[in-house]
Amino acid sequence: MAGREQALAQAAGFFDSGAFRDRLAGLLEYRSTSQDPGHDAELRRYLEAGIRPWVEGMGFSTAIHDNPEAGFGPILTGTRIEDPARPTIILYGHGDTVRGLEDQWSEGLEPWTLTERDGLWYGRGSADNKGQHVLNLTALETVLDARGGRLGFNVKLIIEMAEERGSRGLRAFVAANRDLLAADALIASDGPRVDKAVPTIATGTRGTFHFDLVLKLRSGGVHSGHWGGLTTDPAIVLSHALASMMDRHGKILVRDWLPGNGVPAAVRGVLDGCQVGGGDASSGAGASDAHGAATIDPGWGEPGLTAAEKIYGWNSLIVLAMTSGRPENPVNAVAPDARAHCQIRFTVDTDVAVFGPALRRHLDEAGFPEVAIENAGCRMPASRTAPDHPWVQWTRASMERSLRKHVQVIPNSSGGLPGDVFVDHLGVPLVWIPHSYNGCKQHGPDEHAVPAILREGLLAFTGIWWDLGDKP
Repeated sequence: MAGREQALAQAAGFFDSGAFRDRLAGLLEYRSTSQDPGHDAELRRYLEAGIRPWVEGMGFSTAIHDNPEAGFGPILTGTRIEDPARPTIILYGHGDTVRGLEDQWSEGLEPWTLTERDGLWYGRGSADNKGQHVLNLTALETVLDARGGRLGFNVKLIIEMAEERGSRGLRAFVAANRDLLAADALIASDGPRVDKAVPTIATGTRGTFHFDLVLKLRSGGVHSGHWGGLTTDPAIVLSHALASMMDRHGKILVRDWLPGNGVPAAVRGVLDGCQVGGGDASSGAGASDAHGAATIDPGWGEPGLTAAEKIYGWNSLIVLAMTSGRPENPVNAVAPDARAHCQIRFTVDTDVAVFGPALRRHLDEAGFPEVAIENAGCRMPASRTAPDHPWVQWTRASMERSLRKHVQVIPNSSGGLPGDVFVDHLGVPLVWIPHSYNGCKQHGPDEHAVPAILREGLLAFTGIWWDLGDKP
């Protein structure tokens, strides 16, 4: 017990000294966005200069591999084998980020510098995902030091640089390197907790299916005075087509898109009593609070489901973008076409193969045969490990021992991650332990991490790594 408690105290001391903040600040300076062209060298430099020397100092044998798909970021692997008879863990992370969006950040903030303001740490990647995998590696380093250079288990590290582009190439890479990456479980971090104050384990992720709805009526715009009221406006027709797919209160009307038997009993059971945080506000009845942060609207979504069931046990439809004409410079013309880019977030309880055919059938039956479906396809499959899996419950017990508080298990996080790749090709259970919250503004301007969550996560992972060394 003394050794475990000393390791936890050592981790807390490292964080409280400012050393963790400084480490994270150094890694945020790498402009490792995979979504803006011209950053290929920075993606590789993050791995070569930011991660590789550090983990090699912990005894990992590392390699940086070209992505199997040309034009996508490299992949770092590291292995640290003490005893093949002991447990082996896959530790995953991604060092690429979304676009910096430099011109959209609040005054005094910018994406590639860690800035502390009002108790938060701002910077691109602070929450997604640099802050998360850096935390897990720091905990590993702490236990190595506390145990005199040994862990008592084995680790296989994989950090990719194309997650923000759908983890392109990762599936082919893992399939081609099954022996190199063989392990007993994946324990890693990404995404938000269910609430700021509630440590969380997610045993999978929702998938994403994208499609465009397109209505093209003519080769160019026509005068709005001469033709308005006489010729069909594609934006109006497309709006009605969208409205036929979802009602005014967010209920999906294409019912073939949904889990056929409702929320499974096992999912409903593990979510019983689960409270979902709403970003900066704990609750709210509108689309945003006074500060512009998203809040939970209890009247939106599938009737009869709790907030936790809606986001962790159900599917959602989102219109990500919609255009007709030129909104930035309107002219007096009836536009020739309209387009909407849509996304379905779905759980493993739905067959993704039905989405496209069900939509075509629905549009035809609703009177919109002229609306075309383009670019339809699954961007990221869903995944789930049973919430009562022994590895999940073992990890939960370890975390509760370290944090002395309840840990919420959810059947899958609300977002997408490439967990399916590791399930399909390595057969490992998934244990995702997020170190962020719903209001962290990942993927937008002013992304930030909450130091209190990071500190708690560092203690949780220090305890997990310690207990793995004792695991029979």
